[in-house]
Amino acid sequence: MSTYMPKADDLKNRNWYIIDAAGKPLGRVAAQAAHILRGKHKPTFAPHADCGDHVIIINCAQAVLTGKKLEQKSYIWHTGWIGGLKEIKYKDLMANNADKAMMYAVNGMLPNNTLGRKALTRLRVYKDANHNQAAQKPVAYEL
Repeated sequence: MSTYMPKADDLKNRNWYIIDAAGKPLGRVAAQAAHILRGKHKPTFAPHADCGDHVIIINCAQAVLTGKKLEQKSYIWHTGWIGGLKEIKYKDLMANNADKAMMYAVNGMLPNNTLGRKALTRLRVYKDANHNQAAQKPVAYEL
């Protein structure tokens, strides 16, 4: 069986999708966004090619975390300096930077290579319903 190679026309035509995160679990919205960014919803998907679409996520501040994740879960990173381990609870992250929390979740679901970094540039995340991509005529994507 030979490997499918997407044509150049398949890679150029990128659609715009908008996902409303209001009242939906943060992880499920992030997983669906990563699925679209990779292009796995297309019949012309190839794991070695960048064939994904653009995604706009709105109302991130109204996304929910199920269970006790809001109090117990935290985002941990290292600054690169000695003793530079930082931590922020998701209760504070969702209150102040809900768009960053969604960006971190989607980034964790994409591959850690050049394809994943390129796909993340096609993601736009907003705290509320206002966004700047009305001219692209995004299509509502239902979960």
